[in-house]
Amino acid sequence: MTAGPIFRPGQRVRVRAWHPPGHVRTPFYLRGHRGEILQVVGPMPNPEDLAYGRTDRPPVAVYRVRFARRELWPEDGDPHEDTVVADLCEHWLEPLETRA
Repeated sequence: MTAGPIFRPGQRVRVRAWHPPGHVRTPFYLRGHRGEILQVVGPMPNPEDLAYGRTDRPPVAVYRVRFARRELWPEDGDPHEDTVVADLCEHWLEPLETRA
């Protein structure tokens, strides 16, 4: 893990669209989609390491990320502004570039 979290509340991020083999704790329906950091949850053991009994690894930053339902399921057509919130490890997130 880096010296501290690299993302901050309010920052827009994208969930990496990775498909690595093995035990992964990031839901498929979030991969490749954009969200907003709500909160830094804190450093925690990486659940992907824990699944293989690797308890000696350094912790990773975990973030609470909010996604607009329309971002995840654009074909739905429901006009409501519902959101989905998920806790995600830092290595699954990438910053969205802002346009000036």
